[in-house]
Amino acid sequence: MEENLKQLQKTGATEIIRIAIFGPESTGKTTLAKQLADHYKTVWVPEYARDYLQKKWDKNQSVCDIDDMLPIAYGQTKLENDSALIANKYLFCDTNLMVTKVFSEMYYDFCDTLLDKAARAHQYDLFFLTDIDVPWEKDDIRDSPEGRESVFSVFKQSLIDHKKPFITLSGDKETRLNTAISILNDLALAKETGISSLDFVQIYNHGIPMQNIQKQLSIFKDGIAKTILDRPATINDGILKLSSEDFEKNALFFDTNKSNLILEKFVPASGAATRMFKFLNEFLTEFDINNESVNAYINRKKDTELSLFIIGMDKFPFFKELDSKLRSEHKDFESLDNSYKNYYFIKLLLQSDYFDFANKPKGVLPFHKYANHIATPIEEHLNECALYATVNGNSNLHFTVSKIHQKQFEAIVNSTKDKIEKQSNTKISVGYSYQNQATDTITVDSKNNPFRDKNNELVFRPGGHGALIENLNNQDADIIFIKNIDNIIQNNVETVTLCKKALAGILIRLQQQVFTYLKAIDANQIHENDIAEIITFLKEELHIEMSKGFQKFTLENKILKIKTKLDRPIRVCGMVKNEGEPGGGPFWVRDTKGKLSLQIVETSQVDLSNPKQEKILAKSTHFNPVDLVCGIKNYNKTKFDLTRFIDHEAGFIVTRNTSGKVMKSYELPGLWNGAMAKWLTVFVEVPLITFNPVKTVNDLLKPAHQPH
Repeated sequence: MEENLKQLQKTGATEIIRIAIFGPESTGKTTLAKQLADHYKTVWVPEYARDYLQKKWDKNQSVCDIDDMLPIAYGQTKLENDSALIANKYLFCDTNLMVTKVFSEMYYDFCDTLLDKAARAHQYDLFFLTDIDVPWEKDDIRDSPEGRESVFSVFKQSLIDHKKPFITLSGDKETRLNTAISILNDLALAKETGISSLDFVQIYNHGIPMQNIQKQLSIFKDGIAKTILDRPATINDGILKLSSEDFEKNALFFDTNKSNLILEKFVPASGAATRMFKFLNEFLTEFDINNESVNAYINRKKDTELSLFIIGMDKFPFFKELDSKLRSEHKDFESLDNSYKNYYFIKLLLQSDYFDFANKPKGVLPFHKYANHIATPIEEHLNECALYATVNGNSNLHFTVSKIHQKQFEAIVNSTKDKIEKQSNTKISVGYSYQNQATDTITVDSKNNPFRDKNNELVFRPGGHGALIENLNNQDADIIFIKNIDNIIQNNVETVTLCKKALAGILIRLQQQVFTYLKAIDANQIHENDIAEIITFLKEELHIEMSKGFQKFTLENKILKIKTKLDRPIRVCGMVKNEGEPGGGPFWVRDTKGKLSLQIVETSQVDLSNPKQEKILAKSTHFNPVDLVCGIKNYNKTKFDLTRFIDHEAGFIVTRNTSGKVMKSYELPGLWNGAMAKWLTVFVEVPLITFNPVKTVNDLLKPAHQPH
């Protein structure tokens, strides 16, 4: 008997992909099985129980009982095995033994041991769980439509309990079919890549396209080609230097030409402030208050950061609030030894049931102390928005945030926006978006096999800063100012405002010229004697040189080539002199075809084992952009698809140690590295005062973040 319940697995040279259509009665299983079989030109397995029970009903109006379960199981197994022998790559099963098992347990509170064992043992590459969102269709052997929700829950739970790989299909017939086809095509790709069905379902539920996973695994295996540096971008060689008068003129040009534009300030602010308090967390982990003084710890660890934190403690904008809380918590606070005072202060700052600063986003932390209040970065960005991203009394501010943090952002915006709007006579619209989970990347171990957690599930990590190109792509402004959440200033705001406006003025001027040429091209108004002028503009203003063979092109091909060069989004990047901050900078980069372009390059992208490349890197004079002003619409006022201008080869492999195990993750090309690699790019030197990131909490002690 048991032999009659065995599932035929090996059916020939080519292994078939077995799909079970699974769900309660009248949920569209048969329809879907037929549709999929037709699409993939293969066979499908009908439901044996339908014919079996219909014959029983027709013979004596008898309905199903417990004694029918095994015969149905035998018949279903034979139908599936016979079909497997003639299937073409796919086999679609209208039902399977797991369905029989569930019905047996539901109706009779019993399942024969043979049926139970076989249902568990039968393997399918994927289960499609059919939802109950389709109309009930009555026939002789179906029960009633009542209680469909509870029955569906039982079916779903059975798949979960038996760790079966499943995806729920909802919607009308057409929607289900199209969704299923898309899933199955990805499943076939997963099989080719060696990814199991359970892993595939996890990837699918995470929303990551299978092609991305395949590519990422290839990157881990093959590595990422290093960027070839030609030379650093320097003043008058890729970086534009402006006089004070130039800044004023360009800022005025911006103010004069912005009236018909939509402006937006775009602020990446997704991450928590963990790194900002890293050295304090390490202190709490390693310090033993009962056996060591804080000073002894500092000397032992040579922890200059901790020493600076304690020395400057009373200058932090959060000091007063924490000190007050400490004194309320410890009535004997004044009599405590300084080690205890400092220890309790740091503990209170980071404890999850108190201030929990390390787990909060930077945007909501107290950064600046004013005469009458404490300001967060959110408030400072609202202020900046009103100063330079305003047209006709309207301004737009967009934060990219973590979903769990949005309410914290909204609370601060709601408490400060009205005040800023009244002071500036500006209406500020604030929007939010999340980093798309589908841009997360898979992690691998030291042997490039998928890394797994304690539950044996795949581990994904956010795709990094570069993933935000999708968020930027969803904006609908003419000009977008980009600035990190922590790069704000308490003093010299006028200088920051002037620089931002000047960069925007340069962008508008360049854009106007580019648009003039592109419109002339569309109107067939470009002639041979115009080509030299455009080539000069490309070279001198946009640092783009045509290939050596360009002059041999026909006029038509010259114009076509020029259009492809000009019809791109534009970014003007504010660069500061490098004063030893970690990070990348501007370089002339040579691609695999030998073509030069201006790019922002991170240190990790450079082959440091090559002495020549290391030497070029060391000669860098400027730092990563502190400000970006972007034009994301073309000459027809239509938005560019920014995903078309990414250098997908400019990603990063990051290695971490997790609980003693090596974990490697892939980060997408950085937002202003590879994600904007194919944009029209202009670098402009801006004053150092415009660059004030808060990488550690001690940065808040710098003059830019302290009151006058």
